[in-house]
Amino acid sequence: MWYAFIDAQQRLARAMVGGVLTESGSMPSAQTDWLSPNHATDAFSHWLLRSTCAFERTPPFAIHSVAVDGCRASVDESVVASLPLGALLRFKRNLPAPPTDTKPPVLLCAPLAGHHSVMLRETVETLLEGRDVFVTDWTDARDVSLEAGPLSLDDYVQALDSFIATARAFGSPVHVVAICQASVPALGAAALLAVDETAPLASISLLGGPIDTRLNPTVTDRFASSHTLEWFHDHAIDIVPPPYRGAGRLVYPGFIQQAAIFAAHPERQLRLEADYWSRWLAGDMPGAQRALRSANEYAAVLDMTECYFRDMLRVVFHEHLLPRDLWSVAGRRVRIAALRDTPLCTIEGDSDEITGAGQTHCAHALCDTSPMRTARQITIEQCNHYDLFIGPRWRDAVYPGLCEFWRDVEHAASEVCQPRCAARGSADRSSA
Repeated sequence: MWYAFIDAQQRLARAMVGGVLTESGSMPSAQTDWLSPNHATDAFSHWLLRSTCAFERTPPFAIHSVAVDGCRASVDESVVASLPLGALLRFKRNLPAPPTDTKPPVLLCAPLAGHHSVMLRETVETLLEGRDVFVTDWTDARDVSLEAGPLSLDDYVQALDSFIATARAFGSPVHVVAICQASVPALGAAALLAVDETAPLASISLLGGPIDTRLNPTVTDRFASSHTLEWFHDHAIDIVPPPYRGAGRLVYPGFIQQAAIFAAHPERQLRLEADYWSRWLAGDMPGAQRALRSANEYAAVLDMTECYFRDMLRVVFHEHLLPRDLWSVAGRRVRIAALRDTPLCTIEGDSDEITGAGQTHCAHALCDTSPMRTARQITIEQCNHYDLFIGPRWRDAVYPGLCEFWRDVEHAASEVCQPRCAARGSADRSSA
């Protein structure tokens, strides 16, 4: 087992870095002349921590303000729900004037697929320009004690159910947005909620989600489906060592995931590093700080439990239980057709190398779409998997598509509400 050995190397890397970096693991302040030769060790220290997965603390979101209608609005970040599996973060804008119309917030379901949710910082910043945001922040499995249970896929679906209820408790239905692998548990949670009550969500949007990996399988899909669960147990699973709280837990370690991510997508890692170093050497301090932040967020990986990892392999890649209508969560059958009246948007990239064409759009057929429901299928040109939620394609194409979909949903909801409100008012006057 390599975990204890790798962990010792990470501790050694942190000891070598010493007190060079700030407590948050970020760049020195803007006033610091870190581009001078005296601070060349800072750049090396950041690179060493990234390359060895040795961050002692996850880089923070640190979203202090966003642009709203041409003005800057401060942002408050808080934890509004906490479970062993993770926390629900709320990002609330402090607007200079009360809005004329209250827009439902977004609940952003981060994927549990290697990266910490902070990788979606840019996604959150963009969403905050239009409305408040909730984000699922999953816990590193090494920090969860064995007493919390196996932390299976069922547990994560139920956690999303709980988080949706928490977000709705703030007084408004929510637009759920699920990215990549989060699409599966998010769709499952939404379907279970729809069985229990009418219109539990304002809408649900799936971005590059592997709903049916039998359609146009990618290299990732073929690798996952062609290896047995026992093979993954023998080659990808390790044991968390002391002194971590989750000592003894079987996990798919973050350092193995980072290696797998780099092997599958070396161009992204190299592009982030090249952007940082070129700006650093050119003396572009603000640009280098932004590039460093993105590189550190991408390199912040976490362990996932073996139970969850095996469940995802089995449900999504081996047995395809969701599209076959055979998936059960904690003894309850997931009936995707229950979402026939829930507004649904699916977005795919035409160059997505992780999620094949049609794997996300197929959710519309599975939901047995009602002709009265607002629905949208969007395929973004010249867009790979990460472009769906980070970078220019996200800002210039994906986000505007989501905003248009949400406007249509909210407009349709208001048209339905107006006759009902008028009828209710008439009835009240008659009874008076």
